[in-house]
Amino acid sequence: MLLLTAIVGLSACSHQTAPSGDGVIVSVADGDTVEVRINGHKEKVRLIGVDTPETVHPTKPVGCYGLEASAFTKHLLPPGTKVRLVRDAEARDYYNRLLAYVYRSSDSYFVNLELVRLGYGVPLNIEPNSAHRQEFVDAAFTAQQAQLGLWGACHG
Repeated sequence: MLLLTAIVGLSACSHQTAPSGDGVIVSVADGDTVEVRINGHKEKVRLIGVDTPETVHPTKPVGCYGLEASAFTKHLLPPGTKVRLVRDAEARDYYNRLLAYVYRSSDSYFVNLELVRLGYGVPLNIEPNSAHRQEFVDAAFTAQQAQLGLWGACHG
């Protein structure tokens, strides 16, 4: 089976200044989207480099392994978890969500990469935000070979 990696050459529409740095998790929307309190205000944050199956999209059904991915992100980032947000080239996506690599402050756990490494999501490379592209591709290949997560549950 070929490793499916979404490589999209689209640029984000918004060029607003976006906060980065330290924050605190408020909630987890799904496997790849969280709400973070930064400097006293809430920001929706889309994790760069990973795409987890849908669970809350109004027009799409729940995807295979979507509930598991969402539950895993909630386990990793319960409300109150301190995080470090690292931006890439584009600050925001089409939906005005902050785009970031998310690291738990307590142990520097790279949440985006671990979701791919453990099979909860697949790589999603949207240029120009590609600083960790090869790491995500390599992690997905290893997860696929080991049939971890969605690779075993959803791809036969």
